Amino acid sequence: MDKTKPAKRATSLAELRAITQPLFSAAGYAKGLSLKLRPTDVVITPFSKSGTTWTQQIVHTLRTRGDMDFDDISRVVPWIETSVSLGLDLDAEQRANPRAFKSHLSADLVPKGGRYINVVRNFGDAAVSFYKFNEGWFLEPGCVPIDEFVESQIMRDDNYFKHLLSWWPRRNEPDVLFLAYELMLRNSSSTIERIAEFIGINLDQELLALTLEHSSLPFMLAHKNRFDDALMRTKSEEMSNLPTGSDSAKVRDGRVGSRTILSNRTLARIDETWREQITPVLGFNNYDEMLAELE
Repeated sequence: MDKTKPAKRATSLAELRAITQPLFSAAGYAKGLSLKLRPTDVVITPFSKSGTTWTQQIVHTLRTRGDMDFDDISRVVPWIETSVSLGLDLDAEQRANPRAFKSHLSADLVPKGGRYINVVRNFGDAAVSFYKFNEGWFLEPGCVPIDEFVESQIMRDDNYFKHLLSWWPRRNEPDVLFLAYELMLRNSSSTIERIAEFIGINLDQELLALTLEHSSLPFMLAHKNRFDDALMRTKSEEMSNLPTGSDSAKVRDGRVGSRTILSNRTLARIDETWREQITPVLGFNNYDEMLAELE
């Protein structure tokens, strides 16, 4: 990257692809995928912006009884696809057991041999959240319309729908805990209990109360600098010549229904894609039908 040029964010989807490409080393990605997981290792595997950071915080709180002595949640719960490029040793011991990792990989690509917590979320809400995550960090605010951005997410080779189709058949396997973002919001206590049991943590009332507090939206907002991708943001400023001090926060409002800001055309496109890709395989006509099945 030519550092003699002024730092700038992308103003188009083409520029977005160009400035993010250097951040993901092919060699580092391949080495991450070769990670040899232990049977007790836990990999948190939602599609982007579907509750990943929230689940990382729940797992880390449970296994450490509330450790917050970190600068970036992805330092203590590493992202498999990027950690090698960021200089993190995926094979290292972690602060507590079980070791925990993050990944956005489909079930067929994720390293094998561990245990997996997958979270699904309504695609429209996840896509809006991903847009807001990019805006002000990689994207110059106001330059790429949100509907254009969301359409690009539908067209991705590794899109939401393929990710869902890869994990759904594994939802009842003993090494997979399959959760839904909306149901996690409705009953946080039950979610924490299920996760604790799945990862082998003895959950007492004190730890339950602590985890409820540390994984709450007010707490995570109050400590949002621990959840703002500090490692990747620093690298992006160095390698992609992005302005310093960008807004890379992953914790925002976390609400259900943010997709309503999308145009009717985009919402119809999402519904159409669901019926084309999900309905013939899973039988659900829409996300709400699938959510009812999970509930």
